[in-house]
Amino acid sequence: MVGKLKNLSAFLGPAFVVSVAYIDPGNFATNISGGSKFNYDLVWVILWSNLMAIFLQIMSAKLGIATDKNLTQMCREVFSKGANWFFYIVATLAAMATTMAEFLGGVLGFYLLLGIPLLYSAVLTAIVTFFITYLQKYGQRIVEIVITLLIAVICVAYTIELIFAKPDWQQVAVHTLIPSLPNGEAVLIAVGMLGATVMPHVIYLHSQLVQSRNIGLSLEEKKKYLHMEKIDVFVAMNIAFIVNAAMVVVSASVFYSRGMAVDSIEQAHRSLEPLLGSLSSGAFGAALLASGFSSSTVGAMAGETIMDGFVDIKIPLNMRRIITMLPGVIVIAAGVNPMKALLISQVCLSFVLPVAIISMLKITCRKDLMGDFVNKPFVKFLGWLIAVVIIGMNAVLLYLTFKGNI
Repeated sequence: MVGKLKNLSAFLGPAFVVSVAYIDPGNFATNISGGSKFNYDLVWVILWSNLMAIFLQIMSAKLGIATDKNLTQMCREVFSKGANWFFYIVATLAAMATTMAEFLGGVLGFYLLLGIPLLYSAVLTAIVTFFITYLQKYGQRIVEIVITLLIAVICVAYTIELIFAKPDWQQVAVHTLIPSLPNGEAVLIAVGMLGATVMPHVIYLHSQLVQSRNIGLSLEEKKKYLHMEKIDVFVAMNIAFIVNAAMVVVSASVFYSRGMAVDSIEQAHRSLEPLLGSLSSGAFGAALLASGFSSSTVGAMAGETIMDGFVDIKIPLNMRRIITMLPGVIVIAAGVNPMKALLISQVCLSFVLPVAIISMLKITCRKDLMGDFVNKPFVKFLGWLIAVVIIGMNAVLLYLTFKGNI
């Protein structure tokens, strides 16, 4: 038993890194809003979003293991030069927009927890993010450990929140299993929760992260690795599910029960202290800070992968990191409202998501590229169904955004 656990632990890591995208500041905002306005009614959205994300992350890992290349490199081989330039520009802008928004967590975390002004918080967040990504020099495993520790901080913080919130667990269970949408605004928030959950940058990144353990493996060893990576994804993504569900549950228990509709992360932090005490609001700030550090680091790592794969342009590694992170510092230095920056990033992601999902599906459905790992008919059907649902939800989110409804 000990030997099996030790063997498994050697493969755990890549999925924990990508799972950070599912507990980023955008998730904080939508989950808190959903819980404060609609009680436990939207917990089921978190469950279904997570199931679809698990499927797509496993497929990304499978592509990386089967081909010995990441998704961006495979796109360069499969699609035309013009298409790859389009992919490159769109995905790079999306990675920048994502990292810009994910700075929000670190910036607000420093601001709310320690009272540091936003501009200085942005610079500190950039320094911490650069430091964590720089640790890749000493091996990917180091970065995986740091990210996992940050996720542990978020988990501990929300455990504290749940203890103080004292939710109605029977109602939580009912609304996790039974879908309900009380009104039109609930549909809007559900679309935001689902449509902004699956992040294109980590679809690209996961296929890269598996490469560090994918060197010189035989076919049978690759099959074993994929099996281990499925366990990695299942564990990491379900931790992300629990954290996201906890955000909704805490918000419902604390805010909805008192008739308070919360629309921003800052408002949630301010409101927690008088309601639950300083330990609860401090835990929230710590979770937000950890989320900001980890998600902006993952955004920067994804930016590196994107800029290195689609087209044959070699940009120095540190320059790629700076290019990905700099917009976040500039936007906050310019005085742009961080919540607006978050909204803009979600719009950018809505544009690039079809590129990531459809290109991955087209590659993983080709026997000549995937060999024994090619998608089976049922997996093809499920993949395209999930793609249609997610892209449809993002299209609705995009439409409502431009109509000014959110």
